[in-house]
Amino acid sequence: MAEHDELHTDRPHPARVYDYLLGGKDNFAADREAAHRGLEANPDSRIPPRQNRLFLRRAVRFLAERGIDQFLDIGTGIPSAPNVHHVAQGIEPRSRIVYVDNDPIVLAHARALLTSDPRGRTDYLDADLRDVDSILGSAALRGTLDLGRPVGLLLIAILHFIGDDDGPDEIVRRLLAALPPGSYLALSHLTGDFRPEAWAQVAEVYRRQGVTMRVRSKPEIARFFTGLEMVDPGLQIVSQWRPELGEPTEEPSPSDEQVSVYGAVARKP
Repeated sequence: MAEHDELHTDRPHPARVYDYLLGGKDNFAADREAAHRGLEANPDSRIPPRQNRLFLRRAVRFLAERGIDQFLDIGTGIPSAPNVHHVAQGIEPRSRIVYVDNDPIVLAHARALLTSDPRGRTDYLDADLRDVDSILGSAALRGTLDLGRPVGLLLIAILHFIGDDDGPDEIVRRLLAALPPGSYLALSHLTGDFRPEAWAQVAEVYRRQGVTMRVRSKPEIARFFTGLEMVDPGLQIVSQWRPELGEPTEEPSPSDEQVSVYGAVARKP
């Protein structure tokens, strides 16, 4: 069926696996199977998505409080409130956000992503991170964001799905090159530094399902920030990045090993 061909429900998609691990319902059997096999390899596999989402909200809050009112969120995933526009427009109602993803289910949820404060604006672009030209040249981006003013580029939990052959360093470089000085990069990325064997098994689960996963070391992830001015506290396990900006919680913080995701925010000089 055409719908089946478009959605590719017979194989997992990172956005839908992520949704399932976050407790969402917008996923299919192949996504759930991949998630469960990943959980067998690493029983803490639900923790990284949750910590990534919390890091995203803190990073957006940090940037919005410093006057950034434009955001380009690539690898958006299935909506989970509060999302980028909720956080940003809660601080500056005139904030503008462009969401980018390549999963038809995310596209189907675009209306939820477009519930902007009327004083601001949001738009959604159906595109792949690897197609930088399509992103930068899109009417959605050019009509929503002013690239003459600083932009917050959000690459949250997306680059570990880009293999080395697709040139992730060059992708980040080209995106940043299109943004003016004073823009920021907020990025998070899975690492195998703490549980190399477990994450190798998770990556193999994805590979068998036709999905690339490349967990990287801290030095490899740090390269994405080359030429930028790192915001304190630098590249950290995401649960350790400015936790005071998050909502109070009574739950004990997970260990660095359980989180296994590095993240940072950096400014383009």
